[in-house]
Amino acid sequence: MADEPTLWISGHLAEKIRSHGSETYPHECCGALLGRDSEMESQDAVREVLGLFPLINRRDDSPRNRFSVTAEDVREAEKAARERGLEVIGWYHSHPDHPAQPSQYDRDHAWPWYSYIIVSVQNGAPQEMTSWRLNDDRREFSPEGIEIRHRAAV
Repeated sequence: MADEPTLWISGHLAEKIRSHGSETYPHECCGALLGRDSEMESQDAVREVLGLFPLINRRDDSPRNRFSVTAEDVREAEKAARERGLEVIGWYHSHPDHPAQPSQYDRDHAWPWYSYIIVSVQNGAPQEMTSWRLNDDRREFSPEGIEIRHRAAV
């Protein structure tokens, strides 16, 4: 779909997200996406992931199907982004033994504007990886294309 926003990410960073999901299986992994939005002359705004900030899933009551981060985690991610001249542009997490589709819980705890990468991890092996953005009215997510790039855009 031509109107679908696209998230650029290197193969290396995509693999790090997949690996994080495998390492934490059967619990959900989580982390921040560091990067920037940029304007291209012949294209709409492009969002580019240039780094990751892995976090610890703070959820102790149901880490297999939920993740939680603290306000301090968010501040640390924002600080790490600033130190690299970037911003927090989104979040990633895994869905152990479930599809890479946002859940109702994901929608209830998401914020508009951010990109949300979800990687499905089946029996410890990473599978499909998708990205989503919560609509401004917070009623649903819209899909966001993922473009794996061999090198970062300038």
